[in-house]
Amino acid sequence: MELLRKLSERGLIYQMTAEEKLAELLDGSSLSFYIGFDATAGSLHLGHLVPLMIARHLQNDGHKPIIVVGGGTALVGDPSCRSAERPFESKETVSTWADSISIQMEHFLDFKSQDNRALLLDNYSWLSKLNHLEFLRDIGRHFSVNRMLAAESVKLRLETGISFLEFNYSVLQAYDFLHLHREHGCVLQVGGSDQWGNIVAGIDLIRRSEGGETWGFTCPLVTTATGEKMSKSQAGGAIWLDPSLTSPYEYYQFWINVNDKDAIYFLKLYTFIPMDEIEKLALLKGAEIRLVKERLAFETTSLTHGREEALKAEKASRALFAGNGDQEDVPSIEIPSEKLRTGISFLDLFVETGLCPSRSEVRRLAKQGGLYVGETRVSDPVDNLDPENTPESILLRAGKKRYCRVIFK
Repeated sequence: MELLRKLSERGLIYQMTAEEKLAELLDGSSLSFYIGFDATAGSLHLGHLVPLMIARHLQNDGHKPIIVVGGGTALVGDPSCRSAERPFESKETVSTWADSISIQMEHFLDFKSQDNRALLLDNYSWLSKLNHLEFLRDIGRHFSVNRMLAAESVKLRLETGISFLEFNYSVLQAYDFLHLHREHGCVLQVGGSDQWGNIVAGIDLIRRSEGGETWGFTCPLVTTATGEKMSKSQAGGAIWLDPSLTSPYEYYQFWINVNDKDAIYFLKLYTFIPMDEIEKLALLKGAEIRLVKERLAFETTSLTHGREEALKAEKASRALFAGNGDQEDVPSIEIPSEKLRTGISFLDLFVETGLCPSRSEVRRLAKQGGLYVGETRVSDPVDNLDPENTPESILLRAGKKRYCRVIFK
């Protein structure tokens, strides 16, 4: 049970089927496993990161990942953990999102090696070809409506209402497992804890239709020490893996600003640092915890954005933390110097840089003493910048940790 033990001690396993048999398989010869990600946005976010880490661990141990981007199931919508139906998106939009997500996978998995290279598929390619009548007769007959109604994802929606479309989501995901079992010899599905019912449905479908034996396990829903979901940032928005949505610097800053109580836990989940080294880092106390969080931020940013971007983010973060040093790698924006001469207020500047989402937020932070230009507090954001005394480059800060360097050109 070596591989399962390694995953468990890092906090990556929540529940599983047939533990002893699964442990024997994972410690034996190479097997094919699959993880699915529905294309519900143009990027994955932190909520998807744990399954990706598991896929990497399994591949490193010799097993073959099959990554399914749900271009087909995204058109139906997973009711799990949803209080209402997802907004409908066009096929074209979902297809574009699926392509974007596919590109992000290359940072986490090996798609080139000969022995156990990862396989990337879009389930639209087979779900879109299904004949409805044949599907009902060949696949639908294996599903019990009573059992489907008892599923947690359905029960939670019965009071508010669930459409026939969403009700069928579990059937389609189960069929994905069957298709992959037939075409690629896939015997294991991995997913988040909210996918347990769907995974078990796939295992049952394969047993009923093929007489085959398959397995599944889930990873936990990760929450911070404050009870916040890891898919959301401290400010309430998603932390995306796409650098155009969340920059490498912002990504680095998210990790370095996590709660001290979470730092070691996240090192286990989101890095490949050996456990004996993590145990030594866990001995650090007080101000030394900053070193733990710097290691966490660097390792996670390297994994998602590459070592070079992580080094830039580290350099910028240390410069800002120390209050001096080279700020070249701090997130920046260029603004025409003409705007400075004709008049631009701090109110507009903090919104234009993206440090504040609205002018009302700028006013609120100003009242609380949370707006700065360099080391100078901005008390009245309605004031215009002085064109005669404003240097070519200024550093803005909103709150304690959000920075942007403005370059007038």
